[in-house]
Formats: sequence, C-alpha cells, structure tokens
Amino acid sequence: MSQTVSKGWRLSSVITLLLGLFAIGAIVWIIVSPDKDEARPQKSRLAIGEEAPDFEVTNTHGNKVALSDYKGKVVVLNFWASWCEPCVKEMPLINEVYQSNRSDVAALFVNAGESKGTVNEFLTAHQFEFPVMIDVTGKVSGLYGIVGLPVTFIMDKNGNLHQSIVGEITSREQLQAYIQSAAAAGD
Repeated sequence: MSQTVSKGWRLSSVITLLLGLFAIGAIVWIIVSPDKDEARPQKSRLAIGEEAPDFEVTNTHGNKVALSDYKGKVVVLNFWASWCEPCVKEMPLINEVYQSNRSDVAALFVNAGESKGTVNEFLTAHQFEFPVMIDVTGKVSGLYGIVGLPVTFIMDKNGNLHQSIVGEITSREQLQAYIQSAAAAGD
C-alpha cells in the first residue's frame, strides 16, 4: 500500500509542477509579449467619406501593389480567405463586375492570413486569373478593422471610402450601383 501511495504522491507532484510551470510561462508571456495595439495599428471603424488607409503589399505575381496606385479609379477592395465559403461564392460576381468596368474600376482582392502557396493553389483550382494581394501578417486587415470575412470597401476616384459591405455580395446589380455611385461622387 505504501508503494501505491508513493506513486500517487509522485504523480500528484509532477502534475502540480507542470501546472506551476504553465502558470509561470503564461505570466511571462503576458508581460513580455507586445501589446496588440502597439504591434498593429487598428481602427475599429472607417467612416464613409474618409480617406481610405493606404498600404503596400505583394501580390501573387510578386509585384508590389499600393492602394494609392489606383487614385483616379473606383476601387473595389475585397477581403477574403479560401476557407470562407461566402468569400468564395462572391468572388466570381466581383470579378465579373470588375471585368465589365475594367477601364475605370480596379478590383483588389486581399487574402487575409494565408500563404502565397495556399492562395495560388486556390486560384488555380477555381480557375481565377486575377492577382491577389497577400496579407499574411494581417497588417492591411488591421488598417481596415477587419474582424470577419468577407468585407468589401468601395472607394471613389479620390481614394475616399464610399461604401462598406460586410458579408457576402449576392447581387450584381447592387455592386454595380455602388460602383456607379462611387464614380459619380469622385467626379
């Protein structure tokens, strides 16, 4: 019986020691890790009419892309991920509207949090040929206060936020109306 008590005592001591080490590690993590607000500037909500935050990222073709490169065009900025079913469902619609307005509209697809390889595999599997901006670190998503997907912003020709759409876009006509309204506002 003393051998059973001894084994139970040792197991209990090991569990207590492991829990203590875990607690110490958690405390050290909290103290040492940077504050989220310092590590990544975030805005909780962008206001209609406000200048859209500029950014520069690399797209799936390896090119540097900045939002400011598209001043003078209406911009449809769509945040998505391959695991997000509503994102995947709306992509053909956004691409179709973009293709029909290509001369004065830029459609920028920003993948939130996935690697270039994952994004390229997804694009190939779904036969999408447009370039996608990679936001692995979440820097761009943070600038726009993205907390769920999909989210689409429409900017006028002056680079000001004209419309924000949270959730899946299901109507080609609705998206086209937003684009036309943004084009008229930017003139």
